[in-house]
This record gives sequence, structure tokens and C-alpha cells, in this order.
Amino acid sequence: MYSGVIQGVGPRYCPSIEDKIVKFPEKERQQIFLEPEGIATDEVYVNGFSTCLPFEVQVAMVKTIVGCEQAEILRPAYAVEYDFALPTQLYPSLETKVCRNLFLAGQINGTSGYEEAGAQGIIAGINAVRRVQRREAVVLRRDQAYIGVLIDDLVTKGTVEPYRMFTSRAEYRLLLRQDNADMRLSQIGYEIGLLPERNYQTFQRKRKSVLSEISRLNSTRVGGEILAKVLRRPEVSYTALPIRDESLPTEVIEQVEIELKYAGYIERQEAEVQRLKGIEDKKIPPWMDYDQIPSLRTEARMKLAKVQPVTLGQASRISGVSPADISILSVWLKRGPHPRPKHKAR
Repeated sequence: MYSGVIQGVGPRYCPSIEDKIVKFPEKERQQIFLEPEGIATDEVYVNGFSTCLPFEVQVAMVKTIVGCEQAEILRPAYAVEYDFALPTQLYPSLETKVCRNLFLAGQINGTSGYEEAGAQGIIAGINAVRRVQRREAVVLRRDQAYIGVLIDDLVTKGTVEPYRMFTSRAEYRLLLRQDNADMRLSQIGYEIGLLPERNYQTFQRKRKSVLSEISRLNSTRVGGEILAKVLRRPEVSYTALPIRDESLPTEVIEQVEIELKYAGYIERQEAEVQRLKGIEDKKIPPWMDYDQIPSLRTEARMKLAKVQPVTLGQASRISGVSPADISILSVWLKRGPHPRPKHKAR
């Protein structure tokens, strides 16, 4: 890696042991984790010890780890250097802009592997099938799913190093919670044919129970206080309410508590989503020629022409495109297509 043989940029959040030693020479020790591979094997994964050093060097290094003096390496560490396609060349459906019907997913789009690759894979697969079926592509919004944040970041901003998804990248992360994943995505899954009928009916019953109980708590008073307000207190749980439904499943109770206790914050974020929805879903048609918009700043014109955003919302998140540029673009869209100026022959 440091001899120049490998020139690619490595993942920022999984540095090799060489990276750690070179970049943090003042550290006398590096923390690693010995992780058993399974209950029926003696294999141990050495987390934090990734390397591309020669095998004989790896053997010597492992023996310096306390407790691993007699360990044997079953599979040595290795480095992978791969090319990738600039993800700004993709539509949010993950179809390539230059080749119709070709969808890309995974590390070829500049991401790290595992979750990020799987997230892209399911969307690319869905949209490839929908193209064959002559149906509209499925594109998840940033307020709907982390998959939406991941893909929007890639196709709008691009990446210069292996991209990894973090909750901090999502501006609406209060809405993108683990507990409400079914509430956010079950309807979409059912409509595109991925969620079986029995699972969808289970989801429908849960959603109905949650909404019904929230409505009841908002309309029931005990001792002059509305139960919903009582439940919002940090020290009060659903089971402590004087009037409660003992037949509700635990998952429904949990959802009711979360929705009511954090109602103020959730409503504020939902209001922000609605405020921006006007530009988020506004399509930019193929006839748009940014060179024909004289009021656009040069930087914005260059960035928009390079990325070719599909919506005003996507355009607004491009680095170098200001709110003023979006306003100009919005006005230009209302005017409709403009004929290119004809040059007179000399």
C-alpha cells in the first residue's frame, strides 16, 4: 500500500493496520477485537487487523498479539483494488444515463460492501423488473428510507472514496427509525409485489390498532387530564396509565408510546418534509438546457449540466447550487421548452 503498488483510496472507516501505524505514529498500541466466527468452530476473526502485507509478515505480526502466540492463520488478509463507475452517471432508479435498460448496484457505484451493496441491489433489481413490465421505477425518498438517502447521496453528490451509510447523513433520521420501518415501507412493498398478502394484513391490523389507540388516548380524560398528555411525561409508561387496553400487543404499545412521547419532534420534522415536498417531486424534463438559462451562476450551470438531476429536490442538494439558482430553475420550468437560438450563416 505504501510502496505505491496500490494507489486506490481505501475505506475511511476501516483503515488497515499499516494505515493506523503510519497515520498515528504516536500510538504505542492499537485496539483490536478477537471475534469467534461461530459456536461450532475454533476460527477467530481478528477485527481491526486488516492488512495487505506479505503472508510471512502477517504470521509474525499475529504472534505479537497477546493470547495469539500459538495461533495459525487459516486465511491470510488481502487487499482488493477495484474500479468503479461515477455514480452521478446514474438516475435515482440506478439505471445508467448513457445506456438504457442497464442498472448498476453495489461496489461498482463507489460504495463499501455488505449493507450498502444489498440496499442498491434490491432497488436495481426491482427497477430492472419494472422496466421489463413497462412500469414506473420505484424511487425511495430521503424521508422514507436510509436506502433513499444512500442512493440520493450517490447520484447527486458522487463519491471520491468508498461510501458508507451513516445515520448522520440523513436529515430526517427522526422519521427513519427501526421501530417504524414497517409503517414506512410495507405499503410500497405490497404494491410492488414483494410483501405477501398475509404479512400485509398483519401490518394493516397493527397500523389500525396503533392509530385507534392514539386517537383514544387523545380523546380520553382522567381527572381533567388527557391521557395522551399524561403518557408524554418521561416517567410515565403505557402500563402506568389508569385506563389502558390490556389486550394490545407489545409492539403496538411500543409504537403508541414512541409516537406520543416524541410527537412534537416528529411533527416538526414531518412539517419540514411537507414544506420541501413542493420542489422535491418537481420533475426536470429532458428538454432542460442549462446553457440557455442566462440568470444561472456559472458554477451552478456546470454542476447541473454534469449531474443532470431528475427533480428540483435533487438539484437543490448538489454542492454549488444555491437556493437562488433553484428559484431561477423553477421559473424556467414554468415557461416550458425554449427553442435553441439559430445561428445565421455568414
